[in-house]
Amino acid sequence: MIIKSDILYLSFSIYYAINFSLFTEDIIHNLFENGGKYNILDYYPTICISFAISHIIIIIIKFIFLSERNFMELKMQPTYMAACNTINKVKKNLIIKHFFFFILGLIFLFVFWVFISSFGAVYQNTQIILLENTLISFGIALVYPFIYNIIPCLFRLCSLNNRKAKNCSGLYNMNKLFQLL
Repeated sequence: MIIKSDILYLSFSIYYAINFSLFTEDIIHNLFENGGKYNILDYYPTICISFAISHIIIIIIKFIFLSERNFMELKMQPTYMAACNTINKVKKNLIIKHFFFFILGLIFLFVFWVFISSFGAVYQNTQIILLENTLISFGIALVYPFIYNIIPCLFRLCSLNNRKAKNCSGLYNMNKLFQLL
C-alpha cells in the first residue's frame, strides 16, 4: 500500500512536470493577449498531450515497481517446496525494487521541485494556469480508468440482455476487443 500511495504522489508530480515542460512561450503570450483569462479550449491540446505522456510514464513505473508479478511467481509454483525455494529470490527482488523506487522517486521529486519553483519565481502570474492545467489532466487520469473499464461492461451487458437478437455476437465481440485494448 505504501508503494501504491507513493505512486499516486509521484504521478501528480509527473503530471505537474509534464505540464510544466509543455508550457511554452506561445502559451504565455496567448495568456497575455487574453488578459490573463483562462480558456480551457486554448489549453486542450496541451492537456491531452500531457495526459498521454504522463499516463505512459506512470504505466511504465507501475510495471517496473509494483510487486504483483513477484507474488504471482510464488503462486504459480507447483509445490510448496518450490515456493519455499523461490521465496528468498522474491524477497531480494522486492527489496531491490523498493529501494530503487524510493531513491528514483526522491530524485524525481527534487528535480521537479527545482524546475517548477524556478518557473514559479520567474513567471509568477502563470502559476495558477499551470496548476489548473495540471489538475485538469490529473483529474482526467483519475476518471479515465472508470470510463475505460465501463465500456466493455456496457457491451457485455447489452449482449447478455439481447441474447436472441442478431447483433448479440457483434456486441460480445466488441466487448472482447475493448478488453484487449
